[in-house]
Amino acid sequence: MALTGRVPLLLLLGIVPVVLSPSLATMWLWVLVVIVTTGLDWWLAPRPGALELVRSAGVKVRLGEPAATTLSASYPTGRRFRGILRDAWQPTAGARDNRHRIAMVAGDRARFSTPLEPVRRGDLMAVGVTVRSVGPLGLAARQRTREVTGSIRALPPFGSRKHLPSRLARLRELDGRSAVRVRGQGTEFDSLREYVRGDDVRSIDWRASARNRSVVVRTWQPERDRRVVLVLDTSRTSAGRVADVPRLDSAMDAALLLAALASRAGDRVDFLAGDRRVRSRLRLTGTDVVGPLQDAMSGLTPIIAEADWSVLAGALAGLGRQRALVVLLTPLEPSAIEEGLLPVLPTLVRHHRVVLASVKDPALEEMTSARETVDEVYGAAAAEQVLAQRRRTAGVLRALGVDIVDADAERLPPALADHYLSLKARGLL
Repeated sequence: MALTGRVPLLLLLGIVPVVLSPSLATMWLWVLVVIVTTGLDWWLAPRPGALELVRSAGVKVRLGEPAATTLSASYPTGRRFRGILRDAWQPTAGARDNRHRIAMVAGDRARFSTPLEPVRRGDLMAVGVTVRSVGPLGLAARQRTREVTGSIRALPPFGSRKHLPSRLARLRELDGRSAVRVRGQGTEFDSLREYVRGDDVRSIDWRASARNRSVVVRTWQPERDRRVVLVLDTSRTSAGRVADVPRLDSAMDAALLLAALASRAGDRVDFLAGDRRVRSRLRLTGTDVVGPLQDAMSGLTPIIAEADWSVLAGALAGLGRQRALVVLLTPLEPSAIEEGLLPVLPTLVRHHRVVLASVKDPALEEMTSARETVDEVYGAAAAEQVLAQRRRTAGVLRALGVDIVDADAERLPPALADHYLSLKARGLL
């Protein structure tokens, strides 16, 4: 039973008979009248279970974008139904305005929409629907919480999408489909054309020129149908936050931009995520790879354990032995790399082109320049030591043949995309 605000008002109204006939018996008689009336009103209230509820299918939405869930209610038979419906979700679903007033008669149907704005990735679930039906006098109500299953999938936001048009324009230049053609040595022969001033003399085809009245040069187009394998580290180091955003989420953003660009370039994209074991494995086909990749990433969370790179390297080998561009999306943390990644790198570099993409914390460089107080001097010294260790580890990786793309969360996605285009233009995939 739930009481409304009318019950205390009705009790206060008992002051009138008590004043007219001041006695203890009058007071208790009035209280008894209120209790009986309230009980009768509760008994006359419709059962909450008489309201039939069906939820709309779950939706997918990028993190930070608004969405909505809809409850369809029908009331087949019974007295007039008045009350309140509360659609409860877990807090990270961002449900608001989720209390809806109900006024239905037998045979009515109604729809109640609850706005959602998720603040965390993954599958966010509905907790329950609480229905409160008020009696005809509005004194008491029946209340029941029912389980009406529902979920919403919050996908990675893909904020780096804004960089995709400019990189696609560069890709078209490399591919020779735009008005400005990039001249230079590629990897796959395209066609012959007449020499113009500014062409690289190394592109001259002397045999073809001997058969023509003009000098002829070869044109080249970037490689196609290559493999790009994205390996996302979900271990302890990816849980660190840079500018209040987990490193894992920033790495996902970079992976989405690179996957979208590589698929448009005609390359095949594979995805692998894990730590001590493989958490997700996906082979992507076609040019629409962002949606499936966001789906695969949505439920990934860091675990507090070190990555087992031998397991991830074995899973990578299981995707195929063809040479690929392997992008390791993992923080450039000296201890984690030296103990876990270094032992498996020689084998990877022998068979693939390896790039390590890391989210750098700009606060470290800011700390090195602040030296006004004693605490700041100690902080600057610690930051210098960390940066020196990172530079030493990066040097070791480069000596093994690994490319390093180390940038802050905002600049990492375009920097990684530019590095991919540079490798493609030079025929190094």
